[in-house]
Amino acid sequence: MTKPDPDKLKGPGGLTLRQIHEQVKLSTARDRSERLQKKSAQTINLNRWQRFVHYVWDKNRGKS
Repeated sequence: MTKPDPDKLKGPGGLTLRQIHEQVKLSTARDRSERLQKKSAQTINLNRWQRFVHYVWDKNRGKS
């Protein structure tokens, strides 16, 4: 079976699937940069102990 061409398939709003994929990539990159800016702004006002706790918390957060 052949895979459908993402340039020919239309999604919601008349955009092709490739265009939707590009929009999603841009959106996630923008959200990621905003999240990092917000996180760095929060850590500026923390004392050394609070920064350490946040570091350990974030490090262990990914482990399940």
